Formats: sequence, structure tokens, C-alpha cells
Amino acid sequence: MKHIDLVFLWHMHQPDYRDHTSGEFVLPWVYLHAIKDYTDMAAHLERHPGIHAVVNFVPVLLDQIDDYVAQFDSGTFRDPLLRLLAEPDLDHIAAADRDLLLMACFRSNHHTMLAPFPRYQRLHDIYSGLEHAGEVALSYLSGAYLADLVTWYHLAWTGETERRRHPLLAELMSKGEGYSLGDRLALVALLGGMLKDLVPRYRQLAESGRVEISSTPHTHPLSPLLLDFAVARDTQPDAPLPKAANYPGGRSRVQAHIDSAMATHKQRFGRRPAGMWPAEGAISNAFVRQLAATDCGWVASGEGVLRNTLHRAKQEETRAAFHPWRLADAPQTTLFFRDERLSDLIGFEYSKWHGRDAARHFVGQVEAILKDSPAGENPVVCVMLDGENAWEHYPYNGHYFFEDLYGLLEAHPTIRTTTFAELLARKEPLQVGQLPDIVAGSWVYGTLSTWIGEKDKNHAWDMLCAAKQSYDLVMASGRLDPEKSALAERQLAICESSDWFWWFGDYNPAQAVASFDQLFRRNLANLYRSLELAPPAELDLAISTGSDTAADGSMRRATEH
Repeated sequence: MKHIDLVFLWHMHQPDYRDHTSGEFVLPWVYLHAIKDYTDMAAHLERHPGIHAVVNFVPVLLDQIDDYVAQFDSGTFRDPLLRLLAEPDLDHIAAADRDLLLMACFRSNHHTMLAPFPRYQRLHDIYSGLEHAGEVALSYLSGAYLADLVTWYHLAWTGETERRRHPLLAELMSKGEGYSLGDRLALVALLGGMLKDLVPRYRQLAESGRVEISSTPHTHPLSPLLLDFAVARDTQPDAPLPKAANYPGGRSRVQAHIDSAMATHKQRFGRRPAGMWPAEGAISNAFVRQLAATDCGWVASGEGVLRNTLHRAKQEETRAAFHPWRLADAPQTTLFFRDERLSDLIGFEYSKWHGRDAARHFVGQVEAILKDSPAGENPVVCVMLDGENAWEHYPYNGHYFFEDLYGLLEAHPTIRTTTFAELLARKEPLQVGQLPDIVAGSWVYGTLSTWIGEKDKNHAWDMLCAAKQSYDLVMASGRLDPEKSALAERQLAICESSDWFWWFGDYNPAQAVASFDQLFRRNLANLYRSLELAPPAELDLAISTGSDTAADGSMRRATEH
């Protein structure tokens, strides 16, 4: 029977939010997404054994989850929100901690994560009534108010499946107010258990053969740009570039990220990843060849990259993304491309629909692809998107959408959910096209413009290049002992993350830009200190301001696509 292969790739990523000088977490997104989204996504797969999927974990995210597990085990928290959740006396905390709670504990999608809970909404109403009266008015908020606020914030960030599994969550949500220290400590213990169980749950799914776990170079670097800034002009010939001609030693740095990802993945999951979703789905000729040389069996990218590549090669094909491809001089690595329309329906549109209607519509769209396919073709459809950021825009964190979607797909006679590794291991040969070369680009518009080619982004690259030159000089001098050298190398890897460059620009919300701008400059300063050098004075100055009118959202949701 003619069928269609459907591959879901759920990409799990957060950049490193730690200040490695103090060990403190500057932002809480890792553990918040863990208790809400990573737990829910595992549970959806556990409930539906007929569904196969790829789950992509970026190593720097897993490093931080390990860090949180260690904090819960020790009872000593280096994340200020967790520390305050467990604080015995919230009436006598520092002013900075009060400000943090009032600033952070309403930071979510209010429509789906605050308004559904009247007691939490009341806390917000009280705050809103005092906010414009200034600090004196806000100082009237008691420790009891802050206890309820920090408790509700964490309750709102728990996954829907966790609320159904753990009676404590239902009990606390029913109680609604007057949370005691005992209530908060019980919640802390439960959250710690969620974090501790997370990686073992995904490992068990992988060992059952239902999930393929893939990886990304270690701290999510924009590898094509580390290799060559000029590839940005493949799609934007007039794009201004950084003053530095290239990132110093880019090839060896990309290799270090790949090698580290492969090694840590094997430690956590018992085997090397069969393939990789590169940071931002960004690929270039040089990068694909480098991955192929490390026995990376598959690489996934955005459909826009394939479209631009075929257009330049005058090789137009209407159904090009419905089968994999290979680069002529790197045939050992198979390239899969993201279906933009279907992926974006889940990522950006279906949250506005009734869950069952959305699920049926999605299945209908996949059926239409199969119906329109020529005789003898079994299409491969690749749906790839964040496994974390979209769900807070769905009612109940997407629970009913996934229940209907996975249920319909499990029972479907001609749609087979699968993984990239399964496809490549089949005896029947895949239809694979051949590309002479690749037009460098990413999942965002098929270009690299989100990370380079604008004044603030280019300036950030130049600052990183200068720091890397200092790093190379100090390392060549041999004056750091092995422990300090390793620390400096880890700090450099954090500075190379793609996330910092994403946020620079006046089209992003000012608050998010300020946070990431400060984090990037702090990381660069820490790199200089790890090299026993004084940080340059320019690191005290903001790179970008962002916009007060840009749409806000949690993490990367604000400006995706």
C-alpha cells in the first residue's frame, strides 16, 4: 500500500544562562521549560507508543539540567527563583529579591498561564494597582503575598501531564492562597524529581526504539559563520559584514563543538547520535563536509535552504522537500529539509484553533501530500520546530492537541511516523536527490540575516573575534595550567552560541534584548578574566537597545519567523 513517512523533530534548546564566575543562573528558562514542556513532550510520546519521533537535545541544555539536578540534590540553589521558593522568611528578604519576584513571577503568556487561575490573576491585579504608585506602595506587599506569588508562578509553569500525575499540584492549585513554607518545600521536592527523571525518561523512550535522540554542536554555535562570514552573502550579496575577515580558528572551534556533542551524547544516552539538527538549521558546504567527515549520518535544515540551492543550480522541483538529498562530495551524510508550512502551522497557528480541529486539519494536509504524489513515490514529510516555546500559547499547554494528533496518526492506515535513523536503515532504498553544492542559510527565511549583516550583530561578532584573538595568544603562551585552560575553553564555547546574535537588533523587544545583550557581554568579560586579562571597557556599554513596540514573549517566541 502506498504510504507517506512523517518525521517529527522536536528541538529542545536553551542557551547557557549561568554566570560561570559565580555559578548563579541569571535566567530561569531551563528549569521552567523542563517542568512544563520537556516533561509534557515526553509524556505525550509515552502515552502513544505507536508514534515515532526525533527529539533533538542540545548538549548545553542538558549540561544545565544536570546542574539543576545537582542543586536539588544538595538543597543549595544557585537559581534565585528556586532559592526564593524555598526561602523560610519572605517578609525579610533583600530589596533586590523582592524586585526580582515582582518582575519575574508574572513573566509568561497571561492568556493561557495566568488568566485561567483566578487566585493568580488576583495577585496580578493587586500588583497592577500598586505598580504605578512606585516603590513605597509596592513595599506594602507582605511576605504572604510573595509566598503566594512565587508558588503560583511555579504552579503555572508545570506541564499539564504533570498536574494529572501528581496529586500535590492539584492540591496546591485548589488551595489557591496562604501557601506555607511546608507547601513550598513540598513543591520544591516535586520539581526536583521532575528534573531528575527527565533524561532517564527520554533515554527509555530511545531504548524502546520509538524515539531517536539527536544532537547539535555543543553550545549551539552558528557553524557556517564560524567557518566563513562571507557565506552570509550567498543569499544577501550586499550584506555588510563584520570588520574581522573571519572568525579566528573557526574550523577547529566547530570541530570542538561537534566532538564534544558526540562524546557527551554517548555518555548520557549510551551511543553517539546518528545525526544532527545544526544550530538554527544553518548549513553551508564547508559545514556539511565537516559533519560528514565525523560520520554524521544525517543533517536537517530549512526548506528555504533547499529552495535557494535548487534555484541557483537551475534545478527547480515542485516536491523537492518530500525526499532527502545528498551533497555530491559528501554522500555519506543525508540531508533532510523542514516542511515550512506544516511546521509553522503547529508552531504559530494551531494554538488559536480547537485542538481536535487543528489535529484533523494537520492530518488532512499530510493526506493531501500523499494524494498528490506521483505513482511510485512514498513521500517523506519533515516537521521540525521547537519542542518548548509554542505550547504556552496553546490551551492546557497543547495537551488536547497532542492527544488528538498522536491518536489520529497512530490509527492512520497510510501515514507512518518514523525517524531519520529508521528511514536510513530500511532495506528499501530511499529516493535521494543530489546537490552540486549548498546555498548557505538557516530555517529562518533560508538566510543567515538573523545573526549577521546588521550593525549591532556585526559589532558583536567583532567583539567576539577580538576575545578569540586574546584567547589564542594566551593559550599559545602556555601560561595557564590545564584546569584554567579548560575553564577558558568552556567559557569561549558559551560566547560562541548563536543565541546572543539572534537578539541584537531594533526589531526585538527591548527587555529581551537587554537581557541577552548583558549576558553576552558578561560572558565575554568572564572569558577575559579566565585568561587572566582585564576585560575591555567597551564591555560595559550596551550593544543594542531593541524596540519598545516589538511583541514580547517567553524566550525566542517573540521573533521566531
